[in-house]
Order: sequence, then C-alpha cells, then structure tokens
Amino acid sequence: MKKQEYLKVVEECTAKDKKLINYVNSFTVGGLIGFLGEGIKMICTNYYHLPVSEAISYVLVILIFISCLCTGLGFFDDIVSKFRCGIVIPITGFAHSIMSSALDYKNDGLITGVGANFFRLAGSVLLYGIVSGFICAVIKVIINV
Repeated sequence: MKKQEYLKVVEECTAKDKKLINYVNSFTVGGLIGFLGEGIKMICTNYYHLPVSEAISYVLVILIFISCLCTGLGFFDDIVSKFRCGIVIPITGFAHSIMSSALDYKNDGLITGVGANFFRLAGSVLLYGIVSGFICAVIKVIINV
C-alpha cells in the first residue's frame, strides 16, 4: 500500500471533529467560569464588604478548590473531554494539572511520589511563564530608560 492510499484510508477512518460545537461549548463554559468568579467577587465585596483585591483572592481559592475536588472525585477529565479549552485555560486547568500529578503518584509516598512529581505537568507552564515575565520586565526597563 502506498503512502497516499494509506493516508486516504486514515482520513476516512478518523472521526470528524465538530469544531463549531467545540468552539461554542468552550466559549460558553469559559464564560460561565468567569461569570461564577464575578458572582463570588460581587458577593464578597457587597455582602462582606471586602476590598476587591481580597475578594479576588477568595475567587481564586474557591475555583481552585472546585477544580481539585472534581479532579479528586475523578470526573474532571470527563468535563475536559467535553468542554476542552473552556475549562482548561482558566486557573481551573492549572489546578487540575497539579492535582492529577499528585494523585497519579500518591502510592509512591509523600516525598518520592507526590513531592517529586507534583509539578510534572505544570512545571513547564511555570518555567516559561517566569522566563517570559522576566524577558518582558527587561524589555520594559530598557524602553523606560
């Protein structure tokens, strides 16, 4: 079988992705997460009279807790497969990556398992976020001089 014939067979057998539905789902779920965060912030500022900076901290802690709870209960991956980037891009996805690494290696012990592999998935995000932030800060200093 030639390469072109093989690629044709692969294309015929590969499931077609419904891109428009995926875009709408991702946009909707990402918007709902943002809406939930704004609702929590509004409750903190209006009812508990917290400053906005402190209310945002509560929003982040609550969203991270919900994400870790869903990961621990085992159904966050099912949600991700349905809503894709809408749920992975916000802070919930970052919390999920850290929590899933911890759960994968929990049987190896606290030090060599969880501790050694805690940032396995999120480490590259942290590394390149810090490096790009440093580069942007250097550029800003150079421009302002």
